[in-house]
Formats: sequence, C-alpha cells, structure tokens
Amino acid sequence: MPIFHFKSNNILHQISRISRNNVVRYMVRAYGRTRELIIFLILFFGFFAGLSIKMTLPNMLNTFMNTAYKLLIDTVFYIMAITVMTGAISKLFVEFGVVVLLEKMLKPLMKPLYNLPGVASLGAVMTFLSDNPAIITLSKDKTFSQYFKQYQIASLTNFGTSFGMGLVVVAFMTGRGYGTGALVGLAGAFIGSIVTTRMMQFLTLKAYPELDSPMPGTKLDPEYAPDLQPADKTLDEEKKGPFLRTLNAMLDGGKSGVEIGLSIIPGVLIISTIVMMVTFGASLDGTYTGAAYEGVPLLPWLAGKIDFLFRWLFGFVHPELIAFPITALGAVGAAIGLVPAFDASGLIDGNAIAVFTAMGMCWSGFLSTHTGMLDSLGYRQLISKAIASHTVGGLIAGISAHWLFVLVSLI
Repeated sequence: MPIFHFKSNNILHQISRISRNNVVRYMVRAYGRTRELIIFLILFFGFFAGLSIKMTLPNMLNTFMNTAYKLLIDTVFYIMAITVMTGAISKLFVEFGVVVLLEKMLKPLMKPLYNLPGVASLGAVMTFLSDNPAIITLSKDKTFSQYFKQYQIASLTNFGTSFGMGLVVVAFMTGRGYGTGALVGLAGAFIGSIVTTRMMQFLTLKAYPELDSPMPGTKLDPEYAPDLQPADKTLDEEKKGPFLRTLNAMLDGGKSGVEIGLSIIPGVLIISTIVMMVTFGASLDGTYTGAAYEGVPLLPWLAGKIDFLFRWLFGFVHPELIAFPITALGAVGAAIGLVPAFDASGLIDGNAIAVFTAMGMCWSGFLSTHTGMLDSLGYRQLISKAIASHTVGGLIAGISAHWLFVLVSLI
C-alpha cells in the first residue's frame, strides 16, 4: 500500500510539473507574439504615418493606388508580353536542340571558370531563358546530377540564380533603347556568377569537407548500379512533324511566359510601389497631388550620405538609383519595374543600365528564392553561406559592369 501511495504521488507530481512547464512555454510564446505584434504595429503605422505627415493622408493613399495602377498598366503588362515571347523562343530552342548546342559550346568553360562539370552549362542556359527554379528541376534529375559532387550541387543554387530571368532583363533594357548597356551588364553578371559560385564552393568545403564526395546513387558513387540513361521519346512525339512541334513549342512556351508574368505582379505592385514612395519626391512645383510616382525621398537622402561610395563603385550620378539593386535583392521583376519611372525622370544612362542589368541578373531576387531552393536540395545548413556568397557576387557584378562600361566608352 505505501508503494502504491508513493507511485501515485510521483505521478501527480510529474503531471503538475508538466502542467507548469506548459504554462511557462505558453507564456514565453505569448510574450514573443506580443512583442512581434507591437514591433509590427509600430513599424507599419510609423511608416505610413511618416508618409502621410509629409504628403497628407488623402494624397498618400491616392499616390499608393495610382502608382500601383500605373505599374500594372505601363510596366507589368509590358514585362508579361516580353516573358510570353521569350518563353516561346526558349521553348523552341529546347525543342529543336539549340539548348544542347549551346551546352556543348559552353562546356569547355565550365571546369576552369566554375569548377563544375560541363553539363552545368545547361543549367545556365535554362535559367537564363526562364527563372531561378529551373536549376532545381535539373539538379533533382539523376541524369544531370550524376556528374556532380555534393558541394558542386549545392553551389548550383548560386550558379543558376546568377542567370535567372536573364533574357527578360536584357530584352527589357534593350527594348528601352539601351542595348549597349544591357550587353555590358550581361558581361558583368557573368563575372559575378564566377565569384558567387567559387565562393560558395570554398565556404561549403571549408565548413563541410565531407561534401567533397559523389552524389549518392549516381554515376560517380562507387555503389552505383542502375542505368540512368534518359528514356527515348514516345512514339507520338516522333510522329509529330516540324510544324506541329513548332506550334506546340511556341504555345507551351507562351503559357510558361504567362505564368512568369503573373508571378511577378505581386512583387512589382507591392515592392516597387513602396520603394518608389521612399525614392521620389513631390511634383515639379513642390506640391503633392496624389499622382503616381510621388513620395518622400528617404532612400536618396540615406544614399546621399555615402554618395561617394556608390559613385565610385557603380558610377551612380543620382542617389535615387540605389533603389534598383535594393529591390533586385527581393525580386528582379519589381526592380525592372522601377526603370520606366527613372527613365521618365531623366535619371538613367547607359552606365546605370549596365549596372542594373548586371545586378538584376546576378541577384535576381535571390533573398526570396535561395532558402527554398537549398531546402529542396537538402542543404538547409548552407543557406547563410549561399546568401553571403551571392551578396558579394552581385556587388562584384555591378562594379564590373560599371568599369567595363567606362572602358567601352573610352574605345
């Protein structure tokens, strides 16, 4: 009987202790949520209150909506038209073997420049023609990943992102009459891609030397056995003539372009609107009217404090231009949405376009994609290293584009 009594008291004591621990954990979580709520409310209302004090509340709200509307009509639909056309072109390239040809032409450059197998050039071509996630689709394909070691697969996140939406960015800049600047920017993005890929590989091997090993279950793995040759085309695909293949490729590519165009709408409207409202000032006469592209020039004021740095690194004559690379960190579609307003204000030139193209391509919204991409590859522990490497790579891309443009201008 005493033993039973002892066990009963012990069980009640354990239950009581668990209950107290649960209460403590709940209070900690509740405190954390309350603190987040308070910080959020202060930042949210502080931001819009600051704008409305300067602009007045009605003008601030009207500018917010009018800017989003102008971006949708003048910029988003233009970008979507580009993505549809480039999507059709890229699908044709895939269908008729142009991508394979490019891969073979670029293969000799991969090992000396990027320390990657030759097939990695296919990833660069695919992300250039589409967007960052294309490299993940390839990386998960064993017919592709069988040529890589684990640290090389992890570095593909940085490598592929360096070329994300490249065709769209170059076509957009060229369409606005800055073809030379766009091509120089493409060269700058290429330099940045080498830096970010190599840096990512160095940091990965330094922290995790065990990743200098073959991908499990692939051709380089000593225990590899199954045949990983890709399946042949189906009989129906072989029966299709060139006309139907061309038509289907263009339509399928156009549909993928529509998906990309739709996916950038939130970024362009939300991020670009907020960035513009802290980049541009009042109308020409100094008054606020609620028109699109008005705001409080907070970002140029901050950038002006270190204007000498941006002028030397990127050749930016106007501090407002720093808004582009900042926006490109989260979404390159939103970043290029800033260009028409900059162009209309007379703030940009060929050098700015070169830097925009280089940093827009190289960064291409990596802060919003790197985490998910590395997580899907199973290398979550490398996220901080990938972000640090790509930040450096994008800066090098912009600096390189600026000085390359200076060199081209002297020739």
